[in-house]
Amino acid sequence: MKILVLAETDGGRVSEKSLPAIAFAQQKASEFTVLAIGDALQGVETLTGYGAQAVLTVNHPALSKPLAERYAPVVAHYARQLGADAVVATTTTFSRDVLARVAGLLDAPMLSDIIALEQTDGKLVAKRPIYSANLIGAFEVEGAPVVMTVRGPAWGKPEPKGAESPVQAADAPAEIPMRSEWVSLQGGGGGRPDLTQARVVVSGGRPLKDPETFEKYIGGLADALGGAVGATRAAVDSGIAPNELQVGQTGKTVAPELYIAVAVSGSVQHLAGMKDSKVIVAINTDPEAPIFQVADYGLVADLYQVVPELTELLKNSKG
Repeated sequence: MKILVLAETDGGRVSEKSLPAIAFAQQKASEFTVLAIGDALQGVETLTGYGAQAVLTVNHPALSKPLAERYAPVVAHYARQLGADAVVATTTTFSRDVLARVAGLLDAPMLSDIIALEQTDGKLVAKRPIYSANLIGAFEVEGAPVVMTVRGPAWGKPEPKGAESPVQAADAPAEIPMRSEWVSLQGGGGGRPDLTQARVVVSGGRPLKDPETFEKYIGGLADALGGAVGATRAAVDSGIAPNELQVGQTGKTVAPELYIAVAVSGSVQHLAGMKDSKVIVAINTDPEAPIFQVADYGLVADLYQVVPELTELLKNSKG
């Protein structure tokens, strides 16, 4: 299988979120090429040590922001040019947006959140979580090329290879769609690590009442641990936390070394986004909360008492 890996970028810098897709390509491809799109891209060297035939960089002023309408034709162009059997990226908001358009342009099948891919009786069979990650579905793939997003925790990080892949400048297609334009990006600040890449994630639920309380308790504990902040859908829908912090089936999938769930009941939708975490700690006043069924450590207690004490202990231990 010949694979084209789409590297995730913000238009100016390559993201580490691309690495699981490269790990997938290492395991499944006879050869693979990495494609990075943007303008005056930085960090491309982080893609070169993993055995790709080449790392193609497409730089153009019209590609300075990650607009799917503009990126998709570039990806489709190089998928055709390289004769790729598959176009792959790590499952993120970026890849879901771009690759759905790529599949349309290539008239190709698309599969998302893949955790396994095998040849069975001469047919390509992909596996992915279904029903809020309570079951694993197997799907036969018909048509080529196939467009896929792969679930990051299932593939991990790629193995470093001896020789670095050559970085080759590539041209953008002659016509780039310009019907949409970038207006702004709104998101949380504070210098916290990216939610999907953090080693520690602290998540809060609807009992946090309001954004100020959420930031004080969940944000404070996360900062003491050098971690990222997450939230349940209920907290997001209630306006307590911003949408980009949502963890779950309709949010982001995370698999940190430590996941602390504060006032999180543990609905199947939320568990689908964090059940692969290495260590799960739950803090909840309800001893029957479903979150305790998946937690490695559980504390039945009032968050307003426990979280400040824990945060203070962590701050003092650093001092």
